[in-house]
Amino acid sequence: MKKVGKLLLIGLVLLMVAQGVFAAGAQETAAPADGKYTMVAIPKLRAAWFNALESGMLDAAKEYGIDAYMQAPAAADEAQQVRLIEDAINQGVDSIMVVPNDANSVVPAFQRARQQGIVIMTHESPNQEAGDYNVEMIDNVKFGETMIKEIAARTDNKGKYVVFVGSLTVPAHNIWADAAIAYQKANYPQMTLVTTKQPVSEDRNAARQKTLELLSVHPDLKAVLAFGSQGAPGAAQALRERNLVGKLAVIGTTSPKEIAPFLKDGSASLSVLWNPGEAGYAMVWLSKLILDGNRDQIKQGLDIPTLGVPEITGMNILFDRPLIVDADNVDNYDF
Repeated sequence: MKKVGKLLLIGLVLLMVAQGVFAAGAQETAAPADGKYTMVAIPKLRAAWFNALESGMLDAAKEYGIDAYMQAPAAADEAQQVRLIEDAINQGVDSIMVVPNDANSVVPAFQRARQQGIVIMTHESPNQEAGDYNVEMIDNVKFGETMIKEIAARTDNKGKYVVFVGSLTVPAHNIWADAAIAYQKANYPQMTLVTTKQPVSEDRNAARQKTLELLSVHPDLKAVLAFGSQGAPGAAQALRERNLVGKLAVIGTTSPKEIAPFLKDGSASLSVLWNPGEAGYAMVWLSKLILDGNRDQIKQGLDIPTLGVPEITGMNILFDRPLIVDADNVDNYDF
């Protein structure tokens, strides 16, 4: 009986090997048992801007038969965001799509996720360490240059200005800001940056307070350039309080719905941005492509439905689709 049992055991093991149970290294592209992938988006915080990203993600999920949802930190807090990423890993999702608050703090979690075969997509985080691919809807250098050109056009190419970013650790914000500052130094020598980049642009009250402080020190300040969702509204609120509406140029990257009242009363000048819903759509589509085993198709000439053909540079999927929103067209956008 023992010999028969041993033979049965050997036979069972051979059958399992034939079926791939003991195959070396689980394939990350294996389809889930229920035929549906599960994907989660984890942005910086819950705000109108990221609600639009969620909408684009859900549109793609519906189109391609994917279970998708968004979880956001209560505030733009890197520790909260990392906890949500860890939770998603523990839940065994197939793809995690992140807009990092801090490109460095997410790396250990990303590494753990990829070890488990989870696809990591990012947005606003070029060359993200431990990510699979990063999606950008604009050319980062051109974007920063466009913003400073708009500032210069409203200040006669001269005067003092300040630059806000969401954080000094958000790669995209700092690429944009550095490009804007470099372009100003090369092309508008009569313009002066009054201080270093200020990391207040994901907190409206912090941006408001910093603007008030700068106006006290520099009453001749001519412009605020804000990279981050809350910088322009905060600066515009400060202008309202100081009765300076229309006296300074305020240009930022705020969603149309949030910036609309400030554009309409002249306390903000422009919002230069992109449609975050398109980024959400692209991340879902690319995640599915990878999970389906088609990572090798991500190369020059790739055509993403509804978005077109991006430039692919290493891990970065780069579109050039800027959106300029002013008082005349702000009501055309629903995010």
